[in-house]
Amino acid sequence: MKIIQITDTHLSPTKPHFNGNWEPLATWIEASGADLVVHTGDLSVDGADKDEDLTFSMDLMRQVSVPMLIVPGNHDVGHLPGSYQPVNPERLERWRRLVGPDYWAKDVDNWRLIGLNSLLMGFEDAEENKQFEWLQEKLESRDGRRVALFAHKPLFVDAPDEGDTGYWSVRPAQRRRLYDLIAAHDVALLGSGHLHWTWEGRFNDTALVWAPPAAFILDKMEREMPGERLIGAAIHELGESVSTEIVAVSGMTAYFLDDVVMEVYPQAAPKLQKEATE
Repeated sequence: MKIIQITDTHLSPTKPHFNGNWEPLATWIEASGADLVVHTGDLSVDGADKDEDLTFSMDLMRQVSVPMLIVPGNHDVGHLPGSYQPVNPERLERWRRLVGPDYWAKDVDNWRLIGLNSLLMGFEDAEENKQFEWLQEKLESRDGRRVALFAHKPLFVDAPDEGDTGYWSVRPAQRRRLYDLIAAHDVALLGSGHLHWTWEGRFNDTALVWAPPAAFILDKMEREMPGERLIGAAIHELGESVSTEIVAVSGMTAYFLDDVVMEVYPQAAPKLQKEATE
C-alpha cells in the first residue's frame, strides 16, 4: 500500500501566499500511483476562525482523485489553553461540519490507519479523554493488523524524554500516554507535520516521520530543529515492513514564512516568536 503524506498546506482565499504550491503538488499526487493521501493538518491559514478558509481548502483537496484522509492542525481548530486561538467547541464543530471527523480509523489490507487530533492533547478535559479512550479501543481491536498513526504535532522535538516544548510537540503527560499505547501495540509508523522541518527517526520499534511542509519553511524566526528544510511530501510504503521516501516535489516553491509572517499571521507572529525562545 502506497500512502502519500502531505502536511501544512496553509491555503486561503484571502491570504493566497502559499496557494501556488497546490497545483504542482496535486499534479504530482495524481501521477504518483498512491492508494491513499493523508493530510496531517494545517490545511488552512485560518480555518480555526474562518469557514471560508476551510471550504476553500476542501474545494482544492477534492481536485485530487486519490482518496484522502485529513487530521486538523492548530491553524484549523486552535491550539493549547492560553494560546491565541485555543481549541473550543465552536472550532471543533466548524472542522467537523466542513471537513469531517477530527480523528478516525481506517482498515486497509493488513493495516489499521489511525488519525489523531493532537490539538486536543493538553487540555486534560472530556474531549481529550474521549479521544484517548477511543484510541485505546481502536488499538485493542486491531485483530492482528499493524498500525500507522498520523497526527499534526510530533511526539517530541529533540529527545523522547524532553520536557514541555510548548508550541512544538505533544505535552509530557499526554506523550507518556501515547508511549504506553504504542508500546502495547504494533505501531509501526507515526507520521506528523507542524514543525516545518523534515526528519526521520525512531522511537523503539516505531518509525517517526516529520513530513515536508507544502507551504513554507522557516529561516531565522524560529530555532534550529533536527532534520532539514524541505518543501514536498512523504511516500510511505506499508507492507511486511515500512519504508518512507521524502520527496522534494518539482515545481513547488520553498517560501520562507519570515518574509510574510506579518501579512499571513500578524496576531500570532509575536507569540510564536516568544514561545520559540522559551
